[in-house]
Amino acid sequence: MIDEKILEEINNSEKNIKKEFEKIDDIVFYNSMKVMSAFNKEQVSEYHFNSTTGYGYNDLGRDTIEKVYSDIFKSEDALVRGQFISGTHALTVSLFGILRPGDIMLSISGMPYDTLHEVIGLKDNPSSLKSFGIKYEEIPLKDNDFDYEKIINRVSRNDLKIIYIQRSKGYSTRKSLSIEKLEKVISEIRKVNKYAIIMVDNCYCEFVTKREPIEIGADICVGSLIKNLGGCIAPNGAYVVGKKDLIHLISERLTTPGEGKEVGPSLNMNKPLLQGLLNAPSVVGSALKTAILTSYVLYNRGYKVEPKYDEDRVDIVQNIIFEDKDKLIKYCQGIQSGSPIDSHVKPVPVDMPGYDDQVIMASGAFTQGSSIELSCDGPIRPPFIAYQQGALTYEYGKIGLMKAIENLEVKND
Repeated sequence: MIDEKILEEINNSEKNIKKEFEKIDDIVFYNSMKVMSAFNKEQVSEYHFNSTTGYGYNDLGRDTIEKVYSDIFKSEDALVRGQFISGTHALTVSLFGILRPGDIMLSISGMPYDTLHEVIGLKDNPSSLKSFGIKYEEIPLKDNDFDYEKIINRVSRNDLKIIYIQRSKGYSTRKSLSIEKLEKVISEIRKVNKYAIIMVDNCYCEFVTKREPIEIGADICVGSLIKNLGGCIAPNGAYVVGKKDLIHLISERLTTPGEGKEVGPSLNMNKPLLQGLLNAPSVVGSALKTAILTSYVLYNRGYKVEPKYDEDRVDIVQNIIFEDKDKLIKYCQGIQSGSPIDSHVKPVPVDMPGYDDQVIMASGAFTQGSSIELSCDGPIRPPFIAYQQGALTYEYGKIGLMKAIENLEVKND
């Protein structure tokens, strides 16, 4: 049972954030219409649930799912596969599929997420892009926006193969990048460089607003299916959407040259991928409402939060800046105790592959690593930020938040 005072606090808080919830409801309905229209256009049928094994030739369900994704993202083509292990894997395959020795990749959103450091070669690895002679450059953000002057000066030289943008903040302290900022920087880039491939890491951002990166000029957009678009149902996988010729290159890196998209068995995943996608707008809405409530309540309790409850949302991630190691750990442990799976487990900071610092991860989820289900994690380094995301439903998100607050109030032994 939840402490009555905390329950009253949460209920009173909800009364003050109704307008923000109404904004989310509008976005959920818009994106639900978008998804339903794509399902109807592609005539999704029960036989599309059928599965293939082995090579996966002539998998109608798999091919239809990719058409649905193209419709939703307004892209020329899509690659939606369970063979992708994660968003990082899909990004890696995309980069290796497009880039060739001597090519240059430029990140204009600063340093990418930790798990890409060894992929790029920022951290030594004999399998990195760097080890294949691919060069990497980086332009940091300026005041939580793109550094337009530096970007234009650099891209105007027309020697870049990929211009890379990570929308969500990752484990950094910066703000996530809105679709409006993305639209502006792409427009400015295209005035001086019409050939570089603009690639967007869209993880955590799908269906948070009404538009997606391909609609505003990106060439390739990548995301994970155990985040937003899996709708808590997809067991794994990722998607890549964008220009047909680029999707072809990426598909040949995922499978083999000459076979590309034609192979890759669905292995009974077609139905959960379709169900998850249909569910996704509503689940993302629940995650956003949980984040708004968290932001409002924790701010009023004296903690720094980002974004504030009434700020426009870019992704499903809510930061709570604890500036205290023990409070970060206790909050994550409280989220775990409010989870449906492994609620009895107490997460602790540990070393993890791909991360320089120890990380604490709370995720009592049906799918391992699913961050569209309520989860909370953070690196054990100052200023000790909790990165909370997801919620299967808003009600379950609210329960998780109350359990986390309750655990914060428990005095150390």
